[in-house]
Amino acid sequence: MSVLVIMEQRAGVLNRMSLETLTGGAKVATGLGIPLEAAVIGQGVAEVAGTVAAYGPTKTYMVEHELLAEYTPDGFAKALDQLIRAKQPQVVLFPHTYQVRDFAPKLVTRFGRALVSDVVDVKVDNSAVHFVRQLFQGKLNADFASSGDGAQFVSLQAGAFRAAQTHAEMGTVEAFAVELVPSDIRSKAEAPFREAQRSVDLSSAEMIVSVGRGIKEKENLPLVEALAEALGAELAASRPICDNGWLPMERQVGSSGQTVAPKVYFAVGISGAIQHLVGMKGARTVVAINSDENAPIFEVADYGIVGDLFQVVPALTAEIKKVKA
Repeated sequence: MSVLVIMEQRAGVLNRMSLETLTGGAKVATGLGIPLEAAVIGQGVAEVAGTVAAYGPTKTYMVEHELLAEYTPDGFAKALDQLIRAKQPQVVLFPHTYQVRDFAPKLVTRFGRALVSDVVDVKVDNSAVHFVRQLFQGKLNADFASSGDGAQFVSLQAGAFRAAQTHAEMGTVEAFAVELVPSDIRSKAEAPFREAQRSVDLSSAEMIVSVGRGIKEKENLPLVEALAEALGAELAASRPICDNGWLPMERQVGSSGQTVAPKVYFAVGISGAIQHLVGMKGARTVVAINSDENAPIFEVADYGIVGDLFQVVPALTAEIKKVKA
């Protein structure tokens, strides 16, 4: 028995969410007292499997075949079916990516199981695992548990866990041979799905200064931009700012924007609507600046400043510059 994390890679490059899923897998494995293992699928994946082995799994499986060189749901589902039946993991975890959303339901159906998707947290109590999903755009959290025998299949939401760090000890890498024939692949691979090109990837930023409707006018944005520059942070915004065209949509954080998990997140003039909180829930430290002491943002903030942002932000920027000077 083990926790098996299915890693996603493309052209030898790991998807960042795969490393986040490893962290979630480590939490489950530790709670259950069973090994953490990983699998990399494709062709010529020895190098990327070696990279994965440095991030904590006791064993990393190379699931290789020439028919897996290009992604197809048929090929991936059949190959992973063989791996899972051979290794009998207790829990199988996936990053909640576009690719996983394509093939995972097909794979899970082969086992007569249900896929618990878009999970934001895991709880392990008395050898029972519960998976937390958000409902109604994050207004409610619900705990899910799989009943019956067999593996539990779960996909983890982006930003739910911090990316795994490398370990001093390398895990082992093991080849796993699969049986595939051309007739197994009934679909023809097309160009992989690509999200709209972004000039900034907020999901990888370590520090973010985000601005909300409390800024009042577009002409006031330089006030917050100066704070972001002083901190060396990325500038982001809540939906109203982007809807008004004051900042590009690619800088929006929230359920309809980017999901972020920085070390520090400054929420400036943001009330804290649930749609925004869904996007920044992974932040390690939240600093809120708002004139309304009852603003929902203060319920999730680690540090809160109740005051006029037009006075607080310039003073904060000046102090930061003074410290850095």
